[in-house]
Amino acid sequence: MLGLGGTGMGQQAGPQTARQVVIEAHALSRRFGEVLALDQLTLNIHAGEVFGFLGHNGAGKTTTVRLLNGILAPSGGSARVLGLDPWRDGPALRRQTGVLTETPSLDERLTARENLEIYADLYGVPPALVSSRVEALLEWAELGDRAEEKVQGYSKGMKQRLALARALLHEPPLLFLDEPTAGLDPIAARRVHELIRHLSHDERRAVLMCTHNLAEAQKLCDRVAVLERGHLLALGSPTELASRLDRSQRLEIEIVPQSQPAALEVLQAVGEVQETLQGDGKLTVVGVERQAIPGLVAALVAAGVPIYRLAPQEPSLEDVYFALHGFQEREAAR
Repeated sequence: MLGLGGTGMGQQAGPQTARQVVIEAHALSRRFGEVLALDQLTLNIHAGEVFGFLGHNGAGKTTTVRLLNGILAPSGGSARVLGLDPWRDGPALRRQTGVLTETPSLDERLTARENLEIYADLYGVPPALVSSRVEALLEWAELGDRAEEKVQGYSKGMKQRLALARALLHEPPLLFLDEPTAGLDPIAARRVHELIRHLSHDERRAVLMCTHNLAEAQKLCDRVAVLERGHLLALGSPTELASRLDRSQRLEIEIVPQSQPAALEVLQAVGEVQETLQGDGKLTVVGVERQAIPGLVAALVAAGVPIYRLAPQEPSLEDVYFALHGFQEREAAR
């Protein structure tokens, strides 16, 4: 997808299967004094999977990434990443992972090309491949025509693209991405989304992504973990988590504005409807059971209400997130 030709990019270092476990964490915990930042996290992450960590600031996402990279030692529990113990084998592990932090942490005194060449040397990229690989990544990041400029003059989005290119230099089988589209315009964000899908689903790399962007997580992630104050609240695919919500359908109905009074009379007569929000011929009806939708449509038609559009909406990952967060707040208040 990146058009990197003979640079070796796009070819993984070793064979992996779709269900190969790349990360194993069992009761992984970390304390900072009296603060329990991560409490007995247990999960597996597989090759070819985009796995999302969701949670507020302070939920434990960054702590988890640092533990899995061997930057922090655990207070309890254990982890294996790419078959290695992160704490005992940290340097060997970090040579096989790519990390994009929320802050790019580039050397802004150097040019984009110099940044990539230095990290290619640090990552042990074969000298014969450095030039072509750096050039290909600069072109992918749309920085080729500004590769000789010092990074201190770059915009936030340019720095973010360069930092992502740096994380890909050594073709790591495992990527840790913290807010990968922060500061990017919609076109650049879409290209990053395409890259993430390609790296995971086509090249079978594992991608662990921390994000506050719930729509992005729903679009990209095969599974997500929702963290709150170091606790794992939920784990599963966005669809699985949404299906666990005991919630009825939300309907968006578009009608002729003049028919709104008649429509409201019909809707208010249906026992399952909990709420209607009016606005310029568009109604949102919350609380309709799925099996009641055909009868509701028939009642509207019988009342002479023309229906231009009716769109049932399943619970989204955003619904799941806020439902879980609300539950946690209620539990903490007890």
